[in-house]
Formats: sequence, structure tokens, C-alpha cells
Amino acid sequence: MSQRYTITAALPYTNGPIHIGHLAGVYVPADIYARYLRMQGADVAFVCGSDEHGVPITIKAKKEGITPQDVVDKYHAIIKQSFLDFGITFDNYSRTSAKIHHDTASDFFKTMYEKGKFLEETNAQLYDAEANQFLADRFVTGTCPKCGFEEAYGDQCENCGTSHNATDLINPKSAISGAVPSLKETKHWFLPLDQYDAFFKEWILKGHKKDWKTNVYGQCKSWIDDGLRPRAVTRDLDWGIPVPVEGADGKVLYVWFDAPIGYISATKEWAAREGKDWEPYWKDKNTKLLHFIGKDNIVFHCIIFPAMLKGHGDYILPDNVPANEFLNLEGNKLSTSKNWAVWLHEYLEDFPDKQDVLRYVLTANAPEGKDNDFTWKDFQQRNNSELVAIFGNFINRVAVLTKKYYEGVVPTPNAFTDVDLKTLEEVRAYPAVIGSSVEKYRFRESQNSLMNLARLGNKYLADAEPWKTIKTDEERTKTVMYVALQIATALSVLSEPFLPFTSAKLKNILNVSSSAVENALGWENISSFSPYQGEMSADKADRGGLLPPGHTCGTSELLFSKIEDVDIQKQLDKLVASKKANEAENAVAEPQKETIGFDDFTKIDMRVGTILEAEKVPKTKKLMKLTVDTGIDTRTIVSGIAESFTAEEIIGKKVTVLVNLAPRALRGVESQGMILMTEDTNGKLVFLNPDTDGVKNGETIN
Repeated sequence: MSQRYTITAALPYTNGPIHIGHLAGVYVPADIYARYLRMQGADVAFVCGSDEHGVPITIKAKKEGITPQDVVDKYHAIIKQSFLDFGITFDNYSRTSAKIHHDTASDFFKTMYEKGKFLEETNAQLYDAEANQFLADRFVTGTCPKCGFEEAYGDQCENCGTSHNATDLINPKSAISGAVPSLKETKHWFLPLDQYDAFFKEWILKGHKKDWKTNVYGQCKSWIDDGLRPRAVTRDLDWGIPVPVEGADGKVLYVWFDAPIGYISATKEWAAREGKDWEPYWKDKNTKLLHFIGKDNIVFHCIIFPAMLKGHGDYILPDNVPANEFLNLEGNKLSTSKNWAVWLHEYLEDFPDKQDVLRYVLTANAPEGKDNDFTWKDFQQRNNSELVAIFGNFINRVAVLTKKYYEGVVPTPNAFTDVDLKTLEEVRAYPAVIGSSVEKYRFRESQNSLMNLARLGNKYLADAEPWKTIKTDEERTKTVMYVALQIATALSVLSEPFLPFTSAKLKNILNVSSSAVENALGWENISSFSPYQGEMSADKADRGGLLPPGHTCGTSELLFSKIEDVDIQKQLDKLVASKKANEAENAVAEPQKETIGFDDFTKIDMRVGTILEAEKVPKTKKLMKLTVDTGIDTRTIVSGIAESFTAEEIIGKKVTVLVNLAPRALRGVESQGMILMTEDTNGKLVFLNPDTDGVKNGETIN
């Protein structure tokens, strides 16, 4: 294992808060890995920051009538606090609007520029004549040239994840005015990726064929096999880092050029604050550089950023890029713009003190090899059936029985049985099993191994039945409880990367957070502890262990609590409301029916009427039988409104009636007309009402 690690987590984009897709794909696995390495004694720089440049920021600012800086300030604060509350242990969380980042990115560009690493070209770019500006990236949408998705952005297709240039789009249109853009010449600087073709074939296709994840390697190979092409690293915009060379007025660094440099500037900022030298974390070949990202960022972190690092010449390259696939929500793709998401800051409000439940479920469902789905029912089930019933149940039993039998003091064990010794041997094996999975970026597998340790504890207690032996063999009970306490102590240590808040609670229960015992508790201690202080033998009276005899435990508390159906229903209702709001916002009126002549229109006879009686038609869901005073007669009308109204609430209601519609039999009842209705945005029927005072039954509607 390396002794120095630089771990980066994808910079979240500050046009909205953090949602569970970001957490599952990037931040939870990165935090597990960073926490684990620190527990191994490694020197870790875990950095991240807000990505605050680019077109979506300017679009949002225009919509809300505020400045781009207002947008990024708002969401930077929300995101940073959410990470803090959720227990993501960044050594530094910075932002790309910071001066140190602007300086770092400008210097990086200038170094490459002075080394002749860019191509300077004047070529045709998409231009919106109505808005009088060039269309950078997300100011243009169109059909993806690879998968045919009709709402691809100018730099990337969110459907297939392919990166491309805006001019590659089929049927492009401006996101500003909706106009079809034209091509207009402008000068830009390009990173000639084709010049790195041999390097990437050697470094990735040969060098990382066996140690990079299949999804990462496959996407890189596809790009390389397709032929690498120069890519512009500047844009015609007024929001971003100005291109630091002459003749670049009105141009900024492409957000995907400046954003990954944010990892370097964040490290610089952290090192300056801590009195460290930042350079070894980015320039020493003995440092392991790791990028945690989602699959939509693979190309940028595996090809574009490494090409930048290689071109600059002073930096190490990433050792691994353990990218995850996408997490869906209740069967649908997560969407910031459509509010189809579980926002982290809202989750922390709705489920206070349940950070670890979400961390656990997102890790258990991590989209490590393929897209996966988050559902609220699964969230509830995993909490209640796994965290509460397995992990929490074991700890609660141990804590309660220790308090009941020994006033909370760890008992001195007597002779160990073969089962005791085998159980303790299994405990000592878990750090290696869990650690091996973490080091291979198999976080679902590693967390499941942690839960298997809790299962081992539950089985051991269930088989040993100390609540029975306390009545028949007190000495045997001491040994059983001693072994159970060792398992609980191991869990308090090994759970820390996955369930940090639970680990802290458990250490308080065991009273090791502020005692000398904690100093002897580390990952390696779990692997090597002996139940004996002296020589190992089955009848040795002097016992040791992770939690020694005579140690006084703390106050017991429940680690987890059940989540009730009503809590889950609230979340489902919130999603339903989002879906309906989206449908209403994007609703398109039905197309006009075929044109009719004036003579046809004059044949229609609509009158104002009043509902006198109403009753549901038996054995139907929708039909209601109405007696209506039309002013010219009293007639029966059958209407499909029973799912939207009760009979009682519509009696006396004035309605619009088509009276000269030919009669029609519906479920044995002759209907002599039609009530005019429409639907609201929630799909509920609404009467087209002549409610103005003074309008009498029988009045014609013209």
C-alpha cells in the first residue's frame, strides 16, 4: 500500500443542490475509501470543491434575474453544508471562483501555451443571430450523433454519456432563443488529443487493462479506437476564467479545462492552511492519484485531463478512476431540472440523525457495474430488516445484557470452547476481507462483509443463549458475554468508513471514545488481537482482548430506529407532486381538430342547466346518473365524473349542457345530452361553469 494518496471527488456543479445520485456515484465511495486509508495510517489529501463556471450557471441566472455569482454563492453554501452534515470528510472543499483557482488555472494554461501544446485555429462555431452570441456547449441542444437522443447538449449526451462538439449535433437549436443557429468563424485554442494517441494506447489500453473497472476501460477504448481529435479548451463567454493570452478578449477557459485543475488548486489551498507542501501530492511518483467520478465524466478524467497533465509535464497521472454508473430513482432517471431527485439537504431535514441509513442504502445499491435503482420501499426495508434487525439488534442485546448482568463492566472470561475460539478467529479475519474489497473499489461487497460480522455476532448470541445460561452456568455466561463484547468492539472500528455516525455512537456505548482503550483500537488491532493477555491456551485465566476485563462500558442507546410507512409515504407523495408539476409545466395542448363550417357550428345547442339529482351508476367506477334542469326540460344525463366528484357535492351545481346530442344508452340508462368538462393540471375533472349571477337555466351559449 502506498503511503501518500491524493483522492479527488468530482466537483459538484453549482446550479442546484446535491442529490442521491451524486452521493451513490461519487461521494460516499470516495469517503469510504479516504476514511479507510486514514485508518491504515496513510497520508491522504481528499479534495473537492464547487464547479462554478460554465453555461448552465448563466442560464439559471438569466431565468432567475440574478447574477451568476449569486447563483454559485447560493448553491456553494448549500452543497458545502450538506457534505459537512452528511459526514463527507474532505480535507478541503474549495470553489472554482476562488482567486487561488483562477491563478492556478491561468498559470496551467500559460505553461502549456508557452510549451506549444495547443493548436490555435479559427473555425466555424454555432452562432445565434437573434441573441447575437456564440452558442457554447449547453446553449445549444440537438440530436446526439451517436444514440439519436433528441435533447443532447452541445458538449455531451446525457442519454448515452458520449462527449462531442456542439457542431456534431444533428438539428441543433439555440437554448436561448430557440432559433436554428448558423455557423460563424471565431478563434479558439485546441488540445490536440490526436497527438497523444500512442501515449493513451500504451498507458490505458496496455497499462490499465487489468486494474481499471470494465465500464471505465471500455469507454476509454471506444474513444481511442474511434480516433482522438483536437478539442477546444476555450469558449466565447463572459462567465469563467479569462483566457490569459493576447487576442483572447471575450473568451474564457472551457469549464472542462478549468474544473479538473480545481483539484490542484484545492490541494494548494489545503496545504497552505495546514503548513504543508502541496507539490508531493501532485508531482511525486510515489503518490497515488485517484479520481472518483460518475460515468458521464470518464472521458474528461481518463483522456482530457491526463492529456493536460502530460502536456504540462510536471504532474503524475491517475493510478485509477473508479467511476460508477448511474443511480435511478423509483424507476426513472434522476433529473435536477425536473426535480426528480432526493436532495441531500431535504433528506437531512426529513430524516435527522439518519445519515448512516442513507449511506448504507446507497452503498448497498451502489451502481458499481451497471445502473441501479433507489426506491423508498427498499430504503425502508434495508433499514428495518438489516440495520435495525441485524446490526442494531446485536449491539442492543450485548449492551443490555452487560448492564443487566455485570453493571456494564466487561466480565473476566473463563475457559474458551472451540466455538468461542473459532468465532474470535473469524472476527480477526474480517479486517483483511473488508479491506481487500475496499482496495479493489468493491464497496457493496465490503459493506456486506461488515454486515456479515454483525450476523456472526447475532448467531453467536442466539446459539450460546446467555439469557438462559445465566440461570444455570454463570461462569460460562461471562465467557459468552466477553466474546460478544469483542465482536461489538470490532464492529465499532470496522464500521467507521461505512457508518461513521454509528461507529461514534457504538464507541460511546462501549466507552472507548475518550479512554485509553481507543488508542489500542485500530484496523490492525482487530486483525491481531488475542483473547489472552498472556500465553495462548484454552484454560488460561488471565484474559486480554480488544475490550479488556474490568473495562466499564458507557450508556446504552439504540443505534437505529424503525422507519414507519407514513414516513415513506411522505417521500412518495413528494415525488408524485414533482411528476405532476413537471407534466403541468410541459403540458402541450391537444392539436386542433379538423375545420368545420359555420353551418355545422350553428347546429350545436348548448344550454345552462342545474343538476337536481345525482347517483352513482351501479357496478361502474366512473359513471354517474344525473337529473338536469336544462330550462327547456328535465332530463337524464350519464356522465363519467364519479371518480372526481361525489353525488352530494354536485347537486345544485350549474353546468353547461350539450342538449341536442343524440340519446345514447350507457349501462342500461339512456343519456340525453352531455355535460361539458375539462381537466386541471392534476388530471381532475372540472366543470365549465356558467356561474355568473343572473344566468338562468335554458340560456343559450353562443
